[in-house]
Amino acid sequence: QVQVLESGGGLVRPGGSLRLICVVSGSSFSIYSLAWYRQAPGKQRELVAVSTRGGGTNYADSVKGRFTISRDNAKNTMYLQMNSLKPEDTAVYYCDRYPYVGDWGQGTQVTVSS
Repeated sequence: QVQVLESGGGLVRPGGSLRLICVVSGSSFSIYSLAWYRQAPGKQRELVAVSTRGGGTNYADSVKGRFTISRDNAKNTMYLQMNSLKPEDTAVYYCDRYPYVGDWGQGTQVTVSS
């Protein structure tokens, strides 16, 4: 049984930073390409960043230069460092495999507001 726990979300002012954490247990973490996704109210789910199992990374244009995805396969943990946050980054953030499967965690809320 795979268990996924996302954490690190919260309320932050524009220009601030947050670090999201995704811990996965019960699965062979290192074999997957992984990603962070987000969904804002009334909007479709959006791919934010990808960490391939080969060590590559890709980012949505909207977050390039501000967000950094990383992973520690030994700890079954993935991270998303988010800097220079903007109100339009407000959403529920999810970690999952890439391509999206949709049966992992419940997400963590990120709210960027003054």
